[in-house]
Amino acid sequence: MNERARRRTTRREQAKRSGNPAKRKAAVDPALGPATPRDWVKGARPRTLGMAVGPVAAASGIAVFNDLFNWPIAVLCLLLALFMQIGVNFANDYSDGVRGTDERRVGPGRLTGSGKAAPKTVRNVALGFLAAGGAAGIAAVLLGQQWWLLAVGIVAILAAWFYTGGKRPYGYMALGELVSGLFFGPVAVVGTVFAMSGEILEDAVIIGVALGLLAAAAMLVNNIRDVETDRAAGKRTLATLLGPTVSKVLYGLLMLAPFSLVAIYAFALMYGPWVLLIMLIA
Repeated sequence: MNERARRRTTRREQAKRSGNPAKRKAAVDPALGPATPRDWVKGARPRTLGMAVGPVAAASGIAVFNDLFNWPIAVLCLLLALFMQIGVNFANDYSDGVRGTDERRVGPGRLTGSGKAAPKTVRNVALGFLAAGGAAGIAAVLLGQQWWLLAVGIVAILAAWFYTGGKRPYGYMALGELVSGLFFGPVAVVGTVFAMSGEILEDAVIIGVALGLLAAAAMLVNNIRDVETDRAAGKRTLATLLGPTVSKVLYGLLMLAPFSLVAIYAFALMYGPWVLLIMLIA
């Protein structure tokens, strides 16, 4: 096959994976049998839940330190974060599966891509968790009376779905790290503190940015792992654009920056020795 023919074939394969995933059907392999409860637990990707718990825990610590803690709102924000994270994991499973992006997947197996679960079922589970997260968020807003947070919640749900869903998912346009860092960082930390207190605290902004950088790093390292399969599937991520070498350098910077930011802020507030000890333990 000459170079021109190969390019035409590649473009056709990419075209097949573009567009609205709801209009595509993924093959379900009956030989694999229905997904077991264990498969569904794996599909929720429990290892990613720390990204949801971390910002709420940090925000709660900031609220306690400033005598602003409200435990019912903290619990609701935690449920919101967990449900949203699980929902976006299943949404990614569905959208990538029906597009065919997961056909050559390197990482943990997916329900849709492996054929263990019907795409419609995975989609409905994703929507169910996103709805549960929305309900927890509404309850938190009702308790805290911070009504503008409803708009933030709506944007968060849309961001969760359109990461890999819809006709033009931003996860396929190298924007995943940016959006992930924003919502798992400043939005989550500042939003949780604001829900409890109605205040935007400097501490929450700094810690939120630090956690957002870590969230972006977590997504980047996953995309570095998948760089070859993503290229083959026509999925543009930051790693496919920059290449593995530059992406690894960026990953190192994203991991270093949060600790540097918190250290500088802590020393400026004369908390240096304690924060240094915590960072060494971490």
